[in-house]
Amino acid sequence: MNEINEKRFREIVIELIDENPFAIRAVLKIVDIIFTTAVATLAVTREDKPRLFVNLAFLKKHCQDDLHIKAVICHEFLHVLLRHTETKGAFSAAKHLAFDAVINAILHRQYGVAYSSMMSSYYAEAQDLTKLLRPMNAKERASYARQQADARFGLPQWVHAWAALYNGRLVADDIEALVRDIQNIGGVAGLEDDAGSGLFKLKRGLPEGFGDLLGDHENLGKPLPEGLRKALEEALRQMNGSGIWRSPKSRGIGANPYEALFTAQNEPMRRWERKTLEILKRYLSPDKHSRARRFEEAAAHIPVLSPKDRRAFMRALWAPFLPDAEWTTRQPKREGTAQVYLDVSGSMYAEMPILIALLNRLSRYIRRPFWAFSDVVAPAVIERGQFKALTTGGTSMACVLEHIAKTHPASAVVVTDGYIETISHQLVEKTSATRLHILVTRDGSPAELRLAGLTYTQLERLPI
Repeated sequence: MNEINEKRFREIVIELIDENPFAIRAVLKIVDIIFTTAVATLAVTREDKPRLFVNLAFLKKHCQDDLHIKAVICHEFLHVLLRHTETKGAFSAAKHLAFDAVINAILHRQYGVAYSSMMSSYYAEAQDLTKLLRPMNAKERASYARQQADARFGLPQWVHAWAALYNGRLVADDIEALVRDIQNIGGVAGLEDDAGSGLFKLKRGLPEGFGDLLGDHENLGKPLPEGLRKALEEALRQMNGSGIWRSPKSRGIGANPYEALFTAQNEPMRRWERKTLEILKRYLSPDKHSRARRFEEAAAHIPVLSPKDRRAFMRALWAPFLPDAEWTTRQPKREGTAQVYLDVSGSMYAEMPILIALLNRLSRYIRRPFWAFSDVVAPAVIERGQFKALTTGGTSMACVLEHIAKTHPASAVVVTDGYIETISHQLVEKTSATRLHILVTRDGSPAELRLAGLTYTQLERLPI
């Protein structure tokens, strides 16, 4: 990693704004960055113009690369986001620990060990329940799997909570349940596993205070100022919340059915359009109803001499009959089309106008009907630069795969930001007869698509 300094940290923040994990752009664009030793790690102030306090000494000591620094920044952002949506009652030591555990598990599930290895290193020597703040290491995972399968071993409840957290069975909605589990554990008694391996032994239960926890724990639960609250609301509109909340619709991201109406923006984006079209064309299939035409050279042989067919000309000098000569001509041929599905969930809100402008220009390559999906698939139209579809909000790739399995198109293209549910491999297998490809938006996450084995291409940055 380049030596972290103020300049490099600001560059990393700019990169994060570009990458936009968890719709973080909405918050990072309004914060001022202050470098100080007054905070232990990072902290966001509660002001109309928030400040991000950064302790560079902490980053130099505990972050091995740029991704570790991004993980710490995202950790603090998720503190702000979860504080805004989940705060209930007083913050006990157990709740402080549970908040961090859930946040670190979200980072691990969404971005893998590249991000969570920072937590693995930082909490590697933890002897109490701060073990929950990192994923299990290879030895711990193997021991857990062995002991879980063997009825002779009785694993303590905190170990099951640890495994469930990083396997995605506990999410932000489960903070209260996780807090209760931690509080009910009590002291050291009953915390060890019966196998005697030592991997799941604790010297004590809850940590004393929260000095070693990442992020700003001093101000958890305090009200947010107007500027920061609006930025978080914008973030919620842009993110689906899959993998973060068990019921993202209850967060205002999906609601009752509504007519999705987006007007195209006419920014110059020819280069981006050409590259996207190149990707789309790879997945076109013949369509006798296609309105798109292209000209192809065709050869014809007729008994008329051609200046390009020298052999026929020479044969005519001695043959008793005029030989056939080859003539080339250009004939129109119908272009192929692809069955296209466009994600119209709330998480696509920011990029939707530009995507509609693109799809409007590429409409001749889209097989009718054009499909929109949120957690249902519905026909859609683009009229006078406006996209219209009846949608329910939320996001579900399952409904798209089921539709493809039912309609059996030769090829299909899905445009989404990738913030979807976990996809079953059985459902993917049902679509094996279709040439399926996913176009992931620049700010999207292909993590779940990659796990499901679906092919995808992440688009370049939109020219806005």
